[in-house]
Amino acid sequence: MKKLIFIRHGRAEEQASGISDFERSLTVKGKVISGEMARRFREKESDPGLLVTSPAFRALETAYIFAAEYGINPEEIRIDSNLYFKPGMKHLMGLLGSVGDGVNTITLFGHNPSFTEMPDRLCKNGCEFLTKTSIVCISFQIKTWSELKLDTGTQEYFLKPVK
Repeated sequence: MKKLIFIRHGRAEEQASGISDFERSLTVKGKVISGEMARRFREKESDPGLLVTSPAFRALETAYIFAAEYGINPEEIRIDSNLYFKPGMKHLMGLLGSVGDGVNTITLFGHNPSFTEMPDRLCKNGCEFLTKTSIVCISFQIKTWSELKLDTGTQEYFLKPVK
């Protein structure tokens, strides 16, 4: 069995003049909620597998918070620019092709709309909208990542922050 876990980045500061969308940081509340969600995630997953994040600062910060919950060295987090610059199924499939089949779980950190669209297309019963710091886990009854197909995944759980 293989699992893909999608985590949308936490609440970020509004875009201000002089700061690009790419550079926006998490707000204090975004960091607190990300920490809470990381603890809830740890209750579901003893091992998040390979962590892969968008290079945008708010996604990277979210990934660091989750990595800290598991005692994972931030240097072990893989940065994939396509999760920000060219998100979508084509690039997700390319990412999966670059990961060895010894990796059974991949936890991705990124952005909407792609982080709602991709799980929706992968789950046989669809997937609801991912609000900030929401987490969805999709499992596939496959042995290799190359076997992954659309509409074949099963949603194992969906976690939303408590407002």
